[in-house]
Amino acid sequence: MTNLRMGQRKKKPSKKKLILRTFLILIGLMVVSTGTYAYWLTKKAEEAANNAYDKDNTRVKSDLRESIVKPMTDNVSILFVGIDDSEKRGQGSEHSRSDALLLATLNNKSKSVKLLSIPRDSYVYIPYVDRKDKITHAHLGGTNATIDTVENLLNVPVDYYYRLNFDAFIEIVDALGGVEVDVPYELHELDENDKRTVNLKPGLQTVNGREALALARTRKQDSDIQRGERQQMILAAILKKASSVTSFTKYDNILEAVGNNMKTNMTFNEMKSFFEYIKGGMPKVDSLTLKGNDDTSTGIYYYQLDEPALTETQNILRTQLGLTDSNQVDNAGETDNTADSNNAEGSGYNSDYKSNYQSDNNNNQ
Repeated sequence: MTNLRMGQRKKKPSKKKLILRTFLILIGLMVVSTGTYAYWLTKKAEEAANNAYDKDNTRVKSDLRESIVKPMTDNVSILFVGIDDSEKRGQGSEHSRSDALLLATLNNKSKSVKLLSIPRDSYVYIPYVDRKDKITHAHLGGTNATIDTVENLLNVPVDYYYRLNFDAFIEIVDALGGVEVDVPYELHELDENDKRTVNLKPGLQTVNGREALALARTRKQDSDIQRGERQQMILAAILKKASSVTSFTKYDNILEAVGNNMKTNMTFNEMKSFFEYIKGGMPKVDSLTLKGNDDTSTGIYYYQLDEPALTETQNILRTQLGLTDSNQVDNAGETDNTADSNNAEGSGYNSDYKSNYQSDNNNNQ
C-alpha cells in the first residue's frame, strides 16, 4: 500500500495514454456493435427467407432427380423467374407471363457458375398445355409449369427457383444504392407501370431500380439474345454490388425487398449453404445464350431455337452439373437411354423426363 502525504495528488494519465484508452474503447464499441448488427441482420435474414419461402408449392424435388440435392455437397441449378407483374398491375404472380428466365448451374467443386438466358419468345413444348408456344406463356400455368417447360427444353433438373416481380427488382437495386451498368444505346422506355418514361444515355453509369428494370425489359432496339445479355449484365452488377463490403449496412433494406416481393423453394439453411460460393469474392460466371432465328412466318413472332446449338448447350449444362457420360443428349428434350446409367451414380439424376402435369388442350393460353 502506498502512503500518500497530506495534499499529495495522484498523477494524471498522460495525453498519449488517454488517447490510446479512448481509441481502444471505441474499437471495443465498434466490435460489439458490429456483432450486434450481424446478429440482428442474421435474424432479419431468416425472417425475410421465411416470408419469401413458397409454402404453397408442393414440389419436393425435380422429377429428373432420384433424390433431393444438398447445396453443401451437390451441384445444383437455380431458375430465376422475373414475372411481368407489380403491385400496381395486380395481375397476380401465378397469372402473369415470365418476362425474364435465367438458369444458373452451380458446380460445387470448382465453385463456378454457368448462367443461361432463355429468350422469352422461344418456341418450345409446354407440357402444361401439351403443345408448343412461346416459353413466356408457360408461367400462365404457374411457376411449376415454367419449371417443367425449362426441364423439358434443357434436359437438366431445376432444383431451386426464385420468382420475383418488378417491385422486387426495383427495390433490391435501390436498396444497394444503384448498380453500375454499360447502357448500349440511348433509351426511352416506359417504367414498371407503363406510365412514366425512363430516359438513359449510352455509356457506363450507375442506374437506379426503375432505370435498371427498363434496361432489362426493353425489346425495341435489339434482339431477344441481346436482351438476355443485358439481363445477365444487370444480374452480375447486382451480385457484385451486393457482395461488396460497402453494401453491408444496406442488407436490411435488401432483405425487406426480398421478403416482400419474392418467392422461392429455398429454405434459409439452404441459402446459407451458398455463402461458400462467395467466400473468396465473386465466383467465376460464364454467360450462355440459346442460338436461334427470328420467325414471323405465321404472322406471330417466335424465336426458333437452333437444334444443334441447343444440344451443345444442354451438354454444357449437364457437364456443369456432373451429369455427363450418361444419357448424352441427342435431341432437344430427348436422351439416349442406351447409355450406361451407372455413370450418373452419386448425382441423384434421373434421365427419364416426365411431366408434372396432365395435358389440358382446352387451356389455350
